[in-house]
Amino acid sequence: MWDKPNMLSWIANALFAFAFVLFIYGSVYVLVHLPIFPLNEVRVEGELKHVTREQVKLIASRYLQGNFFTVDLVRTRQAFEKLPWARSVSVRRRWPNRLEVVIEEHQALARWGNIALVNTHGELFHAASDADLPVFYGPGDGVKEVAEHYGEFGELILPAKMKLTEITLTPRRSWQVTTNTGMVISLGREKMDMRLARFMQVYSKTYAGLKGDLKYVDLRYPSGFAVRSPMALAAFKPVAVAAGPKEQSQNHGKNEVKKAPAKNEQGKKNMKKNEAKKAKA
Repeated sequence: MWDKPNMLSWIANALFAFAFVLFIYGSVYVLVHLPIFPLNEVRVEGELKHVTREQVKLIASRYLQGNFFTVDLVRTRQAFEKLPWARSVSVRRRWPNRLEVVIEEHQALARWGNIALVNTHGELFHAASDADLPVFYGPGDGVKEVAEHYGEFGELILPAKMKLTEITLTPRRSWQVTTNTGMVISLGREKMDMRLARFMQVYSKTYAGLKGDLKYVDLRYPSGFAVRSPMALAAFKPVAVAAGPKEQSQNHGKNEVKKAPAKNEQGKKNMKKNEAKKAKA
């Protein structure tokens, strides 16, 4: 080996290159860890209505460790994603000393029972909200399906100046909706949009005059529907009607006719008694 100068030269060059790489790496490592590249600014962007300045400060103080080069972007993004209203988060460096965080918030569409909220993408998230939101009920795999049909059904009843307050999807995929007037509409499992559109055409011409008195509608019939209304049921109840003036005068006349024979019979009895008295005399 020692008598092979070419191999010895190759080994020396390799060791020199390795040492040079280690020197560069060590220098860069020391340089980027020096406190000469601090993060002086964290800018949070996005249409934020629920993420507060206090929450951003708390995350920055706990998770932003290191300088511009050494800060862990993945760990920082995961920290911001834990915020209840944060749907997606992206984090990037901006030279020379700024960290930029872009947050997309959830937009609440409805409540999923009393356990969670539903956003406009048909996704569940857990956050607190005091907004007046419709309520969805259904199986766990039906969240996105209910959210999509909410928009479709809502557009169909909008011309009647109504809005949906509740949607229920049963495990058998049967649909039922409730409007802000208290009307419950059973749509069934097939052709829900067509059935609802057909009913709304009839409703606008006839039942709209009931002013919310229509309580239940069953659209699960192939060529029609059934309705339930307290006003309609009251129309079939018997009602006592007071006698009119003409009927009262007729009844009064009838009573007088019935009393006349009684007076004639009494007169006949008196005449018979007088005749009997005369015969005795």
